Amino acid sequence: MDCKNDTNLARCTCSYEPCSRKGVCCDCIAYHLRSRELPACAFPKDAERTYDRSFAHFARLVEEGKV
Repeated sequence: MDCKNDTNLARCTCSYEPCSRKGVCCDCIAYHLRSRELPACAFPKDAERTYDRSFAHFARLVEEGKV
């Protein structure tokens, strides 16, 4: 399967500009899971900009009904 890098990049919500994984979802997900995190696309825009991508932060957002 070919990576749909251009399509992925167009809808990537990551605000970390120097990221080398932008648009390469499989690399992004693998990177964040190794760090016990979720990628930016799992978070609402305001929460993503905090760069707290932890499972705990995501769980708090779910409990608050923000995700």
